[in-house]
Amino acid sequence: MPRFAFRVEYLGTPFNGWQRQEGQPSVQQAIEQALARIEPVEPRIAAAGRTDTGVHATGQVAHADLARDWSPERLMEAVNHHLKPLPVALTACARVTAEFHARFSAVERRYTFRLVARRAPVVQDAGQVWQVRHALDGAAMRDAARALIGTHDFTTFRASLCQAKSPVKSLDEITIETLPYPAGTEVRFHLRARSFLHNQVRSIVGTLERVGAGAWPPARVAEALAARDRAACGPVCPPQGLCLTGVGYPDDPFAG
Repeated sequence: MPRFAFRVEYLGTPFNGWQRQEGQPSVQQAIEQALARIEPVEPRIAAAGRTDTGVHATGQVAHADLARDWSPERLMEAVNHHLKPLPVALTACARVTAEFHARFSAVERRYTFRLVARRAPVVQDAGQVWQVRHALDGAAMRDAARALIGTHDFTTFRASLCQAKSPVKSLDEITIETLPYPAGTEVRFHLRARSFLHNQVRSIVGTLERVGAGAWPPARVAEALAARDRAACGPVCPPQGLCLTGVGYPDDPFAG
C-alpha cells in the first residue's frame, strides 16, 4: 500500500483536539472521513502531534497508507474538496517510503503562541489569540525565558496527567517577539524542541506572562524549574493562542 504524507492546516476551535474519539469532533476524524470518500476503505492516519482542544495548526504533519496509488496533487485536491466546509485543509502532499512515520521520524516540532495585550475586546483574531488587559514587559519575559533553554527536568511545566515516560526534555529555542497591534500590543512566543510534554508550551507561556505582568520577578522562573513541582508553575494559559507551525524531518517530505 502506498504511503502518503500530508501537511495540514486547521483552526482548532470547532474540534475536540486532533485525536479521534467517540462522540466528539476531531481533526483526525475529519480527514479520515474525507479520505473515505475517495478510498475503498476508510484509512487511519497518524500525526506528528496530538494537539489539544482549541489548538490550531499551520504545519501539522500526518501520514496514511492508501489502497490507490494517487498522484499527490490529485489526492490533495480530492481530500480538500471533501473537507469543505470544515476549517481544515491539506497544504502539501507527498508520496513517502514505508519507513516514514509522521510522529516517530520527526526530529523537531515548532509552536507559536500569540498573546494580545489591550483593553478593548479582540474581534478580528477572536479564538486565535489569548487576550490580557494589562501591559506586558517583553524584556523581562525574555530574561526569564533564558533559564528554560537547554535540557532540563520540566516536571513543573507538564500536565499532571502527562503520559511521557520522562519529564526531561531539551528546549532548543524560545524567541519572544513584541509587535504592534491595533490599540494594543501582540507578543509572540516561538518554541522549538524535538518533542514537548503535555501542556508544556501553555505552562511556560502562562508562567512567562506573570513575569511580563510584573507579578513574578524573572528569577522566579528558574526557581520554579528547579523545584520540579507542578505547584510551582504559573497558571496554564488557554489553548486558543497556540499553533503548531512546523515539524522537522531529516529529509523534508515536501521539499522540491
